Amino acid sequence: MNLTPKEIVKKLDEYVIGQKDAKKAIALALRNRHRRMQLDSSLQEEIVPKNILMIGNTGVGKTEIARRLSKMMGLPFIKVEASKYTEVGFVGRDVESMVRDLVGASISIVQEEYSHKNQENIKEYIEDQILQKLLPTLPKGATEEKLAAYEQSKTKMRIKLHNGDLDELKIKINIPQSSLDSSGSNIPPEMQQIQETFVQILTTQKKVEKEVSIKKAKELLKTEASEKLLDMESIKLEALSRAENSGIIFLDEIDKIAVSSNSSSRQDPSKEGVQRDLLPIVEGSTVNTKHGVIKTDHILFISAGAFHLTNPNDLIPELQGRFPIRVELEALSEDILYKILTNTKNSLLKQYQSLLGVEKVELIFDDEAIKTIAHITQMANEKNQDIGARRLHTVIENVLEDISYNADEYTNQKVTITKELVHKKLDSIIQDQDVSKYIL
Repeated sequence: MNLTPKEIVKKLDEYVIGQKDAKKAIALALRNRHRRMQLDSSLQEEIVPKNILMIGNTGVGKTEIARRLSKMMGLPFIKVEASKYTEVGFVGRDVESMVRDLVGASISIVQEEYSHKNQENIKEYIEDQILQKLLPTLPKGATEEKLAAYEQSKTKMRIKLHNGDLDELKIKINIPQSSLDSSGSNIPPEMQQIQETFVQILTTQKKVEKEVSIKKAKELLKTEASEKLLDMESIKLEALSRAENSGIIFLDEIDKIAVSSNSSSRQDPSKEGVQRDLLPIVEGSTVNTKHGVIKTDHILFISAGAFHLTNPNDLIPELQGRFPIRVELEALSEDILYKILTNTKNSLLKQYQSLLGVEKVELIFDDEAIKTIAHITQMANEKNQDIGARRLHTVIENVLEDISYNADEYTNQKVTITKELVHKKLDSIIQDQDVSKYIL
């Protein structure tokens, strides 16, 4: 969290090309959260995050900016779609469930960190459990010689176990019987707690014996080791604190719940009603979760939408006021599409090269071919619905379809994708507008 706004933008540039305004807005929002945590506690409560509304076509990088940032900085993050929620009293997801999902994401992050810190202890616990199966404990009254020989055998076995020499050996272990998943976020938290209590009673009383390989046993025993060695209460408290102070909820497709002033469906429960239900969550309220109570006052909300059929002013005024920072994302030009293919980490071209590398095919893209792919993608976006960078997937897939299908014929060979090959594959499709609509 100690990165400056410039450093945050620089890191984002590795994954998302362009969209400087959006990157700057999010970088400032995150830096202000860090600044807030350095202040006196009385002032901390007064400073609320400046929520962001991102406006732009699909595929221009709205979700990618927020997702990459949260992953990069290890922040609790969830992406939800506004259109999945419905007004209270109607069938559908309760808007509070997004906060419960955020707490779940936060707990996963903190638990993983605690597990990493206690990695050696967890490994030792798992090895002890497996060694008990491989070398049953000696009966009481065993002689000193037998005890010494037992310890020596145990040490040798532990080294083999640690090195993976025994991974294929089969052993029998007791594991809790798989129970019903109690993670349904739309169940009231009180019911979830009751359900979890019953699950715990059943799993502690009923275990099943299963014969598995030692490699599999190591994985199956991880959960048990974590429960025994990690302080779950501390994890919950830390996770709740992080969700409250560092959590990000990305609310996608917010334009789908906006109601145009000339629309006849203003009473639609999946639209204006959802906006009113969102208000207290975004403004700041208290939500009960199965892990504890969480305040939403300092959660950062980033909403996004294309706003083709509506505009941000069609949202109810109260909700508009909760998103004071508005950023318009620019449409992707041919030059930006070229840079997306060449300048980003793990770009699409690198992905395809790695995939065909598995078949021992060395895939090479000429620079002119890459420019042609960017040009055709731009043309397809202009002629049809503009879906931004997502169109690159379709175009490249059409270019490489035959090579990928016949990969076995190109084993240990270099295959160069040229400008001529791209034109040969795509020109006929681009020229026929009716075909283009379905294929590109």
